Amino acid sequence: RRVERVGRSRPELKWRSTKRNRQNGRQPSHSISVLCHIIQIFLVIPCLVWTFQYQMFAFLITLYHSKQKSAVCSISKVTCTTLLLSSVAKLQKGAVENCDPLQLIRALHHMEYSLILLSTHWIIVKECSMLCILCLFLFRMYLIQAVKLSFFYFLNPGWESQLLETGFLAIFLCPVWTLSQIPRRCPPSLICIWTFRWLIVRIMLGAGLIKIRGDKCWRDLTCMDYHYETQPVPNPVSYYLHRSPWWFHRFETLSNHFIELIAPFFTFLGRRMCMVNGVIQILFQVVLILSGNLSFLNWLTIVPSLACFDDKSLAFLFRSGGGAKKTVLEIQNEARAGRPPKPTRGMLMRRVVNVSLAVLIGYLSIPVVMNLLSSRQVMNTSFDPLRIVNTYGAFGSITKERTEVIFQGTLAKDPKDPEAIWEEYQFLCKPGDVNRRPCLISPYHYRLDWLMWFAAFQTYEQSEWVIHIAGRLLANDSTVLSLMDHNPFQDRGTPRWVRGEHFRYKFSQPGSSSAAQGKWWLRKRIGAYFPPVDLEGLRGYFQSRNWPHPHIPQKKS
Repeated sequence: RRVERVGRSRPELKWRSTKRNRQNGRQPSHSISVLCHIIQIFLVIPCLVWTFQYQMFAFLITLYHSKQKSAVCSISKVTCTTLLLSSVAKLQKGAVENCDPLQLIRALHHMEYSLILLSTHWIIVKECSMLCILCLFLFRMYLIQAVKLSFFYFLNPGWESQLLETGFLAIFLCPVWTLSQIPRRCPPSLICIWTFRWLIVRIMLGAGLIKIRGDKCWRDLTCMDYHYETQPVPNPVSYYLHRSPWWFHRFETLSNHFIELIAPFFTFLGRRMCMVNGVIQILFQVVLILSGNLSFLNWLTIVPSLACFDDKSLAFLFRSGGGAKKTVLEIQNEARAGRPPKPTRGMLMRRVVNVSLAVLIGYLSIPVVMNLLSSRQVMNTSFDPLRIVNTYGAFGSITKERTEVIFQGTLAKDPKDPEAIWEEYQFLCKPGDVNRRPCLISPYHYRLDWLMWFAAFQTYEQSEWVIHIAGRLLANDSTVLSLMDHNPFQDRGTPRWVRGEHFRYKFSQPGSSSAAQGKWWLRKRIGAYFPPVDLEGLRGYFQSRNWPHPHIPQKKS
């Protein structure tokens, strides 16, 4: 621990000895104000990760607005709020009530775009308060509750719960009314910081324990032999990592166990070990981001990892004369001089709220801890309706081979005609065309591509929405086609029949003849996933499930 030096010419944030300060009658000065501001900035990531394109677009717009301190800012707020409310109405009326899962995905994307615009504006122009974060939390809560009524499979329960819990804890990082970066009258509480630290501990322990208790390959250190090839949406780096030597895969698995099962306990071993855990967890998430398309999960997990640091360790991120750093120094100087701000009624109420938060999180953590200690551990589960404290886990079992469902259509009248030409639809990112390079989309989340990965493990009877997609493809529906990369019948009319084929995929060997031909994948047909279907034959299937029957749009004269 460093002791403050006298006569420093350059102001710095200090980590002073708590024991010495107590002996001198001073308050300890290991502040967390800058830390909380950094977490607030990173908290925009869960709101922005749904689409990179809209992230950059919103960034440029709001940056321009922040420079134009005029009515333009007010107009942008009204526009974002209007988009958000219209998306909520679209979700309620167009998706849930009509039971149309593909419209639901479109409405979900519109709502997320609106949240992106709104949250980006708040962060870039440095206007963020408890009410702002509460607004985002409530809208996201509404979205999940509405979708869960009919289409729970469109949401990943673990990631959505983690997003909600992180958003709930973020509410207590910000002041109620003021929009300043570092509030002087109500500084952030250590209680809130420890709730974030407790979150990252539970996330990592849950993921580590479910692996040890799950698939045998995690115990014999062979899971990484398959992971890169069989993960939901591989990226180009996955192609090369899959061909790493066997000893490297063993090292990866051992490192994973250390990071998820041992490193989290560093949080409780003092300041330096807590920061070591923060560095380990952030680097681990960066490696996962580079090695696969796991959506916004890894970006979201970085947020609670930031709570392992303090102002002293993060001061280098701020200019010496900057507003945030200057404000923290002024607060520290006032505390040293014995001139702390007089407690007001609002400050006392905030302390009560912070203590109540600690009691609430502690009480709701009891079943979560019991689940972690249980040999029948359940991952990605909530024990309270608001999803405030949850259990987490990922990849408890690893698939040893990759299978894919490929949609094919034909213009032939008879689907059994051996001369019928079947042409393939291509999704935005999931493997299809063996010559297409794996995509790089993180932190974006292609929900339909992800769901197709799950559907390949099941039958079409277990994943009825696959038949729903086939029906919409028969009508060249613009909604489902907007979620795909290639329509083989573009400007050629509508297909008469659509079928699903089941294939086994494997990465090609780098340097092999297949790779030289431009093939990233090798595939072998397993069999039919679902038989050829046409619109008339699906009429009864759609009616029995209260789905609107697709119709072929009339050509305009």
